[in-house]
Amino acid sequence: MARTIGRKRSKIAKHENGNKSAYGFLAPYLILFSIFIIIPIAIAIGLSFTNFDTIQFPTWKGFLNYVTLITQDEIFMQYVLPNTVKYAIVVGIGGYVLSFLIAWALAQLTSVPRTILAIIFYSPSMTGAVAMAVVWKIIFSGDQMGLLNSWLMNLGIIDEPVIWLTSSTYLLPIMIIVALWSSMGVGFLAMLAGILNADEELYEAAAIDGVKNRFQEMIYITIPTMKPQMLFGAVMAIVGAFQNGAIGVSLSGANPTPGYAGQLIVNHIEDYGFIRYEMGYAAAVSVVLLLIVMVFSKIFSKLFKEKD
Repeated sequence: MARTIGRKRSKIAKHENGNKSAYGFLAPYLILFSIFIIIPIAIAIGLSFTNFDTIQFPTWKGFLNYVTLITQDEIFMQYVLPNTVKYAIVVGIGGYVLSFLIAWALAQLTSVPRTILAIIFYSPSMTGAVAMAVVWKIIFSGDQMGLLNSWLMNLGIIDEPVIWLTSSTYLLPIMIIVALWSSMGVGFLAMLAGILNADEELYEAAAIDGVKNRFQEMIYITIPTMKPQMLFGAVMAIVGAFQNGAIGVSLSGANPTPGYAGQLIVNHIEDYGFIRYEMGYAAAVSVVLLLIVMVFSKIFSKLFKEKD
């Protein structure tokens, strides 16, 4: 009896020591996650209920910042929110679908061309907003030296240069084009890995059951077997779409963008937080952005949730 109790205690002690080791390995991540994610979110939520100008101590305002945002901030309701919704729908959903289709197409190639093309498609996502602005400003320059103006004038489509990057008509579509060009990020690589790691036996069984072409394989085999990668790609796409506000500022060279044509929620936060120094109001806008991203993430989680 004593030996049995001793063995149980030794097993419990080993289990507890194993738990301590696991917590030890998790500690660096938990500490960094708390410092850079949890604490800033908590501070932002707290500041969103205050009036804070970064100099004086914050004063309590309650829900007034949120009420002002919804009822009195005409720029947010007329320009920022519609621009963000349009941008997020086209870039988020369009970039996500484009990432999957390109990853699926690359998976049909042999190893060497697939690797080269994957690097080519992925490389724009590694460049910053400044690098993107340098490349695309050459194309959309508003004088005769701009590549697009030069081509259109040579073809006789336009008679004089168009000032693309300061036009309220063209700025948002140009931002969307640039964002789609750089949308092949880590979500694209995750999808490519998911397709390449699919079980070949499933495709053989599907062929026996009557699947006749690659499109049917994509619908019935590829997508269902890579739901975790699809979910990861969806979350990365929507988060990237909502947090990417540097493109419009880099292209137009101003914040706010001309006529608020390319003003997104992130730009609105920077405008109030780092230009006007109304940190409390900027924090309220950031909390609204966080809630929007959480809602979209929940929707994608429901769509790609693994069924038992």
